[in-house]
Amino acid sequence: MEHDGQLQLYAAVAGHLKEAHSRVRALQVPEGVRMALTRKLLVITAAAKHDPAAAARRLERFMTDLDEGRIPDEDR
Repeated sequence: MEHDGQLQLYAAVAGHLKEAHSRVRALQVPEGVRMALTRKLLVITAAAKHDPAAAARRLERFMTDLDEGRIPDEDR
C-alpha cells in the first residue's frame, strides 16, 4: 500500500515539474533569467529522485515565487 502512495507522489511531482518547465519556457524574460529558473528546476528534479516529498515542497515554493513575480535577476 505504501508503494502506491509513493508512486502517486512521484507522478504528482512529475506532472508539476512538467507544468513548471512549460511556464518557464513561456515567460517573457531575458535568457539569463530563464536559464537560472531552469537550473532551479533541474535541482528540484534531481532531488525528486531521492526525496519526492521534499522536492514537492521545493517545487511548490518555486511555483509560488513565479506566481508572485519573484524571479532571479539576470546577472546572478
